[in-house]
Amino acid sequence: MDELLDGSFRDSLASEGNSNRGPSSTGILYRLGAWNARHFKTSILVWLLVVVFLVVLMGKIGGTYSNNYSLPNTQASTGLSILQANNKAVTGYSSQIVLVDPNKPLSNFSAQISQALTSLSKLPNVVSVSNPLTATGAVSVSGETAYISVAFNQNPSLFSPSYISSVETAMKSVTNAKVNVYYNDPLGLLANPKASDIRSELIGLVLALLIIAFAFRSLYAAGLPLVSALISVLGSLGIMALLAKVTTFSTTSPTLTTMLGLGVGIDYCLFLTTRHRQKLMDGLSPAEAAGVTVSTSGGSVIVAAATVSVALLGLYVSGLTFIGKLGLAAMVGVVTSAIGAITLVPGLFGLLGTRMDRIHFGKAVAETGEGEDFWHRFSRSVQKRPWTFLVLGSIIAGVLVIPLFSMQLGRLDAGSNPTTYSDRQAYGAVASAFGQGANGPFVIVVTLPPSVANSSSALGTLEQNLNTSISSLSNVAHITVPNLSPNKAILYFNVVPTYGPQASQTKALFDNLVNVTLPKVLNGGEKGYVTGNTASGIQFLELVVSKLPIIILFVILAAFIILMATFRSILIPIKAALLNLFSIGAAYGVVVAVFQWGWGSSLVGMNQKVPIESYVPMIMFAITFGLSMDYEVFLISRVKEEFLRTKDSSLAVASGLSQTARVISSGASIMAAVFFAFVASTNIVIKMLGVGLGVSVIIDATIIRLCLVPSVMELFGDAAWWFPKWLDKVVPRIDVD
Repeated sequence: MDELLDGSFRDSLASEGNSNRGPSSTGILYRLGAWNARHFKTSILVWLLVVVFLVVLMGKIGGTYSNNYSLPNTQASTGLSILQANNKAVTGYSSQIVLVDPNKPLSNFSAQISQALTSLSKLPNVVSVSNPLTATGAVSVSGETAYISVAFNQNPSLFSPSYISSVETAMKSVTNAKVNVYYNDPLGLLANPKASDIRSELIGLVLALLIIAFAFRSLYAAGLPLVSALISVLGSLGIMALLAKVTTFSTTSPTLTTMLGLGVGIDYCLFLTTRHRQKLMDGLSPAEAAGVTVSTSGGSVIVAAATVSVALLGLYVSGLTFIGKLGLAAMVGVVTSAIGAITLVPGLFGLLGTRMDRIHFGKAVAETGEGEDFWHRFSRSVQKRPWTFLVLGSIIAGVLVIPLFSMQLGRLDAGSNPTTYSDRQAYGAVASAFGQGANGPFVIVVTLPPSVANSSSALGTLEQNLNTSISSLSNVAHITVPNLSPNKAILYFNVVPTYGPQASQTKALFDNLVNVTLPKVLNGGEKGYVTGNTASGIQFLELVVSKLPIIILFVILAAFIILMATFRSILIPIKAALLNLFSIGAAYGVVVAVFQWGWGSSLVGMNQKVPIESYVPMIMFAITFGLSMDYEVFLISRVKEEFLRTKDSSLAVASGLSQTARVISSGASIMAAVFFAFVASTNIVIKMLGVGLGVSVIIDATIIRLCLVPSVMELFGDAAWWFPKWLDKVVPRIDVD
């Protein structure tokens, strides 16, 4: 196999191998780790002061979070702009206030409703308020359900949460009369309980503590990763709050920051702590051990964090700012945790000194990688039958992937929320009284040429043709009477679908209106647009689906380049990309089975089947691929160390796995526990991400890292480290040490 290795690689083997892999005491990372350990008081104090400063700023001037989807140059946004430009009274921003009295008709409360309408009209940002008792179609047949349409001069989802208090005060005359009042989205988002994932975070931390204590049998070693991760996460949340002051982030952003920050923060510290403890056992002083740890494992952490960050920032390639900012929020958690790992963690090492294992349960365990331990023997077993483990591992992962092929992407609406939420109650009341589609009507906007606008007969014919063509479509419940704008430039009306906003039939109706019906009817110089919240949601879904392949390609390519530059290999990054797709596909499959098929959905607090939120696969791919590369870097960096030392590829894999299997399996268990803990969140998107990321980490650390990687590396042999001489000169070098 030696002929496969070019001259430059053999030279690097000789030079690196002769150095006995001893870290230089003059290296930047070595000096950074040793300095923080020696000056632990300064290191820890600086971190605490910075975090306290950020937390105080977060409380004083921190921004708020809201879901604001901007889709420029789309059918929905163009139609809305035309509508707003030609009729100042129609802003395009509205919300329903739903009134329900199951015992008597709402006409009995006309005085109270009129008083409420007057109060509503005086609120800031309110443009107009409709009287449900006189508006066409706003009262149910039974007369017991009605809705008030409130128009605003800007998107209500961007209002301060305190705005809903003013609305509730305005509705006091109605609520005092014992009439039920519910708020449909977007006002409903302000009325719903403020999401809090503190319980999830506490559950994750407790589980993490138990797992670390069990794996390493030392109280201080178990507590250290939790302390460092918590401090880093507080810092990242402070940074996010400041960023939210200058730009709009989704309401799920801080949870995503926390989820990733806790997961990788504990993981990175665990990886460092394992090596540091071993160096202490080998007789190094705390400062020397910290320097060696940061110069070796710390370098792996930097590469791993960089890979995750590049994958997350790759979400901006979608061209959708909303998606890109979710990636940025997650990246803030990852980067802050990585900085904490190479600065704060060595300071904590210095604080503990040689007392790391003073309180332990049985014999304290660290990485040795020496002798025939369990993981060494396990790796040898896999390497003796590489094809068997490769096929079996592929079959297991392949079975989990199967549900992926029936994935139905959609947009989650208020109908998916807990039944105690105001918007869910409003959604249910409207659906029961007026039909599912009344929760998400389409607004049709038709631009009129002068020849039609100035001719009553031509205008009447056009209205009749539109009514006949659209009413005859399947999945249409009814259409409203068309309105002519004051300047006679546009015609606009509502189309109410038969099904709800997230139904596939509603999307099919949208596609039919845009691509078939409107172009067919409007052949006299008119142009038609389908707009409204439901139309925007559908177009957001279509854009996300169209951009997903671009995201996948970018993330894979970026990770490939980083791994190639780090390990000076062609086959290793190719292997990493292909095997990581297994864990991602399996995670997708489990998410589909749980949320879309309903298998075990009650275990995650779901009482109904829902489509997969459109952007969840995109976010999952970036995060999962990045985290998979974490473990790839941790494992392969140790394999490379051993290969450079022994020149034996099989022994290097066994030794590398022996040295990292405990920390990878423990780290994966901890990260999975953190992710699964977020299933307790009331936010369905967070539930999906918690399940998907937890499953992907488990699969990656077991099937991929412990079975498929050793078998594939055994089949590659020395060829795994083949790197063309001409490419070695072109690709910049990234050294994890």
